[in-house]
Amino acid sequence: MDVPTTPLPTTSVAPPPPPQLPSANLNPYGGFHRGLSLLHGWLPLTIELVALALLIIAIVRPGRRWWLIRVPICLVIALVAALGGLYYMNDQGLASDPAPALLWVCVGATAAAIAIAIVGWPRARWWYRAVAILAVPVTAASAAVVLNQWVGYYPSVQSAWNALTAGPLPHQTTLNALAGMRNTNPKTGVVVPVDIPTSGSHFPHRTEDVYLPPAWFAGPTPPKLPVVMMIAGEFNTPGDWLRSGQIMPDIDRFTAANNGQAPIMVFIDSSGSFNNDTECVNGPRGDAADHLTKDVEPYVEQKFNASADPANWAVIGWSMGGTCAIDLTVMHPELFHTFVDIAGDIGPVSGNKEQTINRLFGGNAAAWEAFDPVTVMQKHGPYTGVAGLFDDLTPPKRMTGGSGKTPNFQMPKVSEDQVGFGGQDGVMDTGEVGAAEKLCETGHALGIDCTIHTTEGGHTWQFASAAFRSSLPWVTARLGLPVAVTQ
Repeated sequence: MDVPTTPLPTTSVAPPPPPQLPSANLNPYGGFHRGLSLLHGWLPLTIELVALALLIIAIVRPGRRWWLIRVPICLVIALVAALGGLYYMNDQGLASDPAPALLWVCVGATAAAIAIAIVGWPRARWWYRAVAILAVPVTAASAAVVLNQWVGYYPSVQSAWNALTAGPLPHQTTLNALAGMRNTNPKTGVVVPVDIPTSGSHFPHRTEDVYLPPAWFAGPTPPKLPVVMMIAGEFNTPGDWLRSGQIMPDIDRFTAANNGQAPIMVFIDSSGSFNNDTECVNGPRGDAADHLTKDVEPYVEQKFNASADPANWAVIGWSMGGTCAIDLTVMHPELFHTFVDIAGDIGPVSGNKEQTINRLFGGNAAAWEAFDPVTVMQKHGPYTGVAGLFDDLTPPKRMTGGSGKTPNFQMPKVSEDQVGFGGQDGVMDTGEVGAAEKLCETGHALGIDCTIHTTEGGHTWQFASAAFRSSLPWVTARLGLPVAVTQ
């Protein structure tokens, strides 16, 4: 399938009115894109100031022994905790942007609060004990707030609460409700939680979600629509694209301007738990790759009558998910022909190469090679009908040549009120430096039509959302659906 040679600009339409859905969720977006901000404004600052005040009150008390022995012990514990956290993050390769110094200050303050509560307990007055105990959760909350400001994970109190309490996703309904919507023309699509069988992988996973566009409900039987597999970052839940990424308003605007036409989107679980970094490979942390290719794909085709043509399947991923997107496509061109890699790495990574082989593949270097995108492309090539887009955060060397069929649109800049500190600290993303150039150069030489786009910003969900919004028209056209071009 050829990629359109003309630009496909993102539609610019007013958000549609709230849909009438067979769901108890009265707010169509679930409060994920509005409410009391956790990224800026008075609330984060208040939490940080209250934590500082409580810590000062807890530590300022009379006694020579307290100041000469116990306070230094607490300060040493705080320093060790801060430096230990910094070392662990760097050793595990958990972040692409350097964390703000304030994060480590808050981590140290939390450790100090715990130490003060313990070593200051004997012979302390009751209110010293009460303040010391209260300082522990408040300083921990300040560290969480700074961490969230850095990565932009939860933009509002409502989004954090809905995620922590597993509240309904935007437009969420049930599988049983779909039959009653058949042969209708809904204003928006719906999100359906699904429990996908694991007979092909035996990979333990959480509930996953499927988005069905308005076009899916037209007619007595579902049309054979294309599919986009959506993969989030390293620390994730299947609903992160909808909760933290807040992409549902963008999807609604797109389908409203495109006669309800859009791909089915599958929000998958590539980890099995929040902190299980599988990098979408098969290994000691679970056969995540097999789950995506042997469980998810046949289930969606059978359950929702989706197209089985690889030209009608794409993978969009952010951060770790971006690495998964190109890896799945180049490993399985019989399943996927299109990928969007948003700030991914050169390949599956969990520390340095030796650490990655040990952690992800149980020390099996051959297994590492089987999932390394560059190695896979060089062994497999040439490719036919495969195309991809890299949305990166560092200025790459511009690729030249190619087939001339690559997309031609500009990534939008992310405004300051949309990003966390990760986009405002003046430090460009470094974790995937050169990855897009190396992968695209290798792919070009082997018949993969790819393009690199860059934008200034931090490694945050807000950047991922902007990349998704910009690439959606191109992906939709690549998968064979008409796209309304607006001026």
